[in-house]
Amino acid sequence: MQTADKQTDIATDTTGEKTFPIRSADNQIVTIETDMGKMVLELYRDVAPAHADSFAARTKAGFYNGLIFHRVIQNFMIQGGDPKGNGTGNAGYFLPAEFNELPHKDGTLSMARGRTPNSASCQFFICLARNQSTANLDRQYTVFGHLLKGYDVLHNIAAVETQKSATGEKSAPVEEIVMRKVYLSDAEGNPL
Repeated sequence: MQTADKQTDIATDTTGEKTFPIRSADNQIVTIETDMGKMVLELYRDVAPAHADSFAARTKAGFYNGLIFHRVIQNFMIQGGDPKGNGTGNAGYFLPAEFNELPHKDGTLSMARGRTPNSASCQFFICLARNQSTANLDRQYTVFGHLLKGYDVLHNIAAVETQKSATGEKSAPVEEIVMRKVYLSDAEGNPL
């Protein structure tokens, strides 16, 4: 099993697609299908078991199907998983913080939260780069996975036109980016 310290950066497979190595064969894999393509993510149960298990359980229950990526900020992250679609919703329960030493960088899967550490619920984000904005999230938000495949989809979503949200932040996609289907899968994105 690889550890966070020995984990390699993004690689390129034989087709030229960016990929990220699997951290542990014991971790679950989730695929998010959108109109822009699919993203395959590994859930890090070894470092954030409550977050990984909660995300997997909501995935199995179909919770994320039909929800949108409601917040998109270039060079920072894309955020989704809110049942209200505006950043104010939750799943009816909250998770204890599982802050860890894994960095927020291109492809990092992390759980959004409110102002308090134990306020994460169902909203998640996927980082687009390693820069000062994402570094500020380290040990403040729970990293619970990483993108394995679909970097082109991630960055295409990040490039969509945005408008002001209800909070005044220019981060709401002009056209909705819908998570058509979210399911447990193998590392290639095939449903289990």
